[in-house]
Amino acid sequence: MEKRISGTTGLFTLLGSPVGHSGSPAMFNFSFQKQGLDYAYLAFDVKKDQMPQAIDALKLLKVRGSNVTMPCKTIAASLVDDLSPAAKIIGAINVIVNDNGKLTGHITDGIGFVRNLKEKGVDIASKKLVIIGSGGAATAIEVQCALNGAKEIAIFSRQDEFYQNAVNTKEKIEKATPKVKVNVYPLDEQAKLQEKISQADILANATVVGMKPMDGKSLVDKKFLRSDLVVADTVYNPLKTKLIKDAESLGCITAPGKGMLLWQGAAAYKLFTGKEMPVKEYQAYEQEQAKETVKEN
Repeated sequence: MEKRISGTTGLFTLLGSPVGHSGSPAMFNFSFQKQGLDYAYLAFDVKKDQMPQAIDALKLLKVRGSNVTMPCKTIAASLVDDLSPAAKIIGAINVIVNDNGKLTGHITDGIGFVRNLKEKGVDIASKKLVIIGSGGAATAIEVQCALNGAKEIAIFSRQDEFYQNAVNTKEKIEKATPKVKVNVYPLDEQAKLQEKISQADILANATVVGMKPMDGKSLVDKKFLRSDLVVADTVYNPLKTKLIKDAESLGCITAPGKGMLLWQGAAAYKLFTGKEMPVKEYQAYEQEQAKETVKEN
């Protein structure tokens, strides 16, 4: 499926740090080529304090659109020209669409998270969730789950610069969806975390813990898990985090971050191109690539 870049090729980017592990370039470039679109997608390692320059570059270089990943989702929302309704509520973005110099920010993380669970046969409606994290992705997930009819959400966050964000998220959710019960707790209150997990239907890690180079680590003690708990992660490299492995060993239904990446990417793809991403074809391609890797090793 080789396709050479020409002088008319439109550029899409990924901004954030780190990005070297990202699966987005492979997914988007495969899809562009599959559908015969003259686009290319590249990842750029950009720190939070470099985002103003990066946003300016999107306009200067007429980049057609960009994904934004951790830790830049919140600051990016403050730098674009306009926000989608969901992005305004959440205060973070992971997609930027460039419409003739006007940059509009969107958020698809929560959509991807909910769809990933749906693919596992799990519906968010009327469920009790424990979500660890208070950054951009966590906020998007928390808000989207509330919008999709969750019954109760317990947010656990480190008491750092993001803790107030979790408190703000609670207030936003209660305003937008008054029937959803939301509480925020410090992550170091392990007894409370264990208690809330014991009452929950779904547990989700929405932090970078578990991602390389922190693979092999988990914020949840295995003894807090049980077989009828649904366990999800936002981390997709490695494919299975310690949290996911611990959950699988107990027989839990699990939703690793790779699925969330796929479905939030599909939503972003439609914003970028106006077309449905060829999801099944990409999944088949991934499987073939994985087989080839096994043969080579």
